[in-house]
Order: sequence, then structure tokens, then C-alpha cells
Amino acid sequence: MIGVDWGTSNLRAYRFDAAGQVVDHAASPRGITKVEGGAFAAVLQETVGAWLQDGERQVLMCGMIGSRQGWVEAPYLPCPADPRAIAQALVVVPFEAAEVRLVPGLSGRDASGVPEVMRGEETKLVGLMAALGGEGVVCMPGSHTKWARIAGGRIEGFATYFTGEAFAALRGHTILGRMMGQETDAEGFRRGVARSGEAGHLLHHLFGVRALGLFGELPEAQAAGFLSGLMIGHEVRAAMQGVDQVRLLGDEVLVGLYTTAIASCGGRAVVVDEDAAALGLAVIGRQAGWL
Repeated sequence: MIGVDWGTSNLRAYRFDAAGQVVDHAASPRGITKVEGGAFAAVLQETVGAWLQDGERQVLMCGMIGSRQGWVEAPYLPCPADPRAIAQALVVVPFEAAEVRLVPGLSGRDASGVPEVMRGEETKLVGLMAALGGEGVVCMPGSHTKWARIAGGRIEGFATYFTGEAFAALRGHTILGRMMGQETDAEGFRRGVARSGEAGHLLHHLFGVRALGLFGELPEAQAAGFLSGLMIGHEVRAAMQGVDQVRLLGDEVLVGLYTTAIASCGGRAVVVDEDAAALGLAVIGRQAGWL
């Protein structure tokens, strides 16, 4: 079986043996936003063509390739969801050279009934459950950070925080960005996390970034770190209510920042370095009878 984790910016492909072990892999910068004219079939053929010529006939894909901007839109499967339910909801993709299926995204609702969605992260969560057990809270930092609850071998629900994209917008397109450098200073980050625990709303705290700079109480070299710590700190404090331990999966730099923030907010972070997407594709492929 071939597994493909196809995101917005990049594509990663895996070749599995009958036991679900990765025996080869490939990568491409051709994420869905970099494929012109909807030529997804051609990009897939280019990436895994050698494996197809060698006899592989089944391809399982996850990620933004199943979004409205991707190859075929895969409907969201409501939470709670386990690997079997996800495998039963695979979506057919037309492709002459092989049988291709898409992993559905997941949906949920917050306490007020507002919808939540994820696409791609569900496969990583399935992989983590297989590797580490079916209980706990997982945080996957990014532009839209996901905090997921796993219990009884199911993805019970999740919450999304717009922190990464909001940080980039504030730093790049507001007056705050004129007062800071590009580096995320460690001391500034710790100061920002500490500030997030003080009285006042996030929006009030954000203006304080400018005011502290004007009064010389926040050096320019610390400002970007302070802003990052402030925003991640507010996120972590909201997401960790009633939670002591969090498993962290993602980019090394972001995971490092979240580890610091979680510890500063009284929690414990456990960094996970497994290739969760590959593990999850293998589990779902097995549930679908492909392995």
C-alpha cells in the first residue's frame, strides 16, 4: 500500500509492506496550493509512479488534498470517531493507475454548538493512539493549533486556536510589528506567557505590547517573543483547564515554545517524535483491509 499525507504546502508519501512498516518514502514541495489547474493526478503519478510500476495498486491519502480546494472533497465525519469508523468513511478518488481513497476530515462542536473541523490531523491522532495508547490530550501547534481529546480509543472532540495565523498577522500588518525584530527571544517569550496569566483580556494585553515599548520597558529584541508568549499563553491557559499532561506533536520550534508555555502554566508536556501520519495511514489502511 502507498500512503500520502498531502497538505497545503508539501506532500509526503510512504510505501508500506504487508505488515504496515514503511519500506520507502518520498517528499515533494507540491502541496495543494502549488498544483496548477487541478493537476493532482499528474503530481501523484510523478511522486509515486515508480512504486506503481513496481506493483502497488492501492493509495490512501489524507490531508488538505481532501478539502474543497483539493482533488475531491471528503465530507467531515462527526466526532467521536475511532479508526474503524474513519476507515468505513473513505472517499473514492478517480485515478487510472491505482485504487485511491481519501481519509475524511473530522468535525465537532464546542460547548456553545459552534462547529470545529480538522483535516489531516485525524490521521496523526489515529497513529498516536496506536503508538501510545488511547487516552489523553494531544496538542498539535501550527497556524491553527488543535487540542484533541482521546478516550477509549476514540477521538472524542477537539478545539482549534487561531493563534499562529493571528500572531503572523499582528506582527506583519499592525503597528505592533513596527516595534519588534524578527526573532522570538526566549526571555521575551517567558515574559509574555507570564503576562497572559495576569488580569485583563487578551485585547487589552495586546495594546500593552505597544505601550511597554513606548516606555522603554520592552526592548525591541524581546517584543516578538513577548507577543508570541502572550498569545500562546492565553491559548494554553484556556485549553488546559482541568488538564495536567499534554502530548505535543509538530514542528520542533513551535513544540519548544509550547513546552515552555505549558510548564509555565503548571502543566507537563510530553513531546512525541513518532511519524504519526505514517502510523495513522497504516492503521486506517489495515482497518480498510488493505494491509
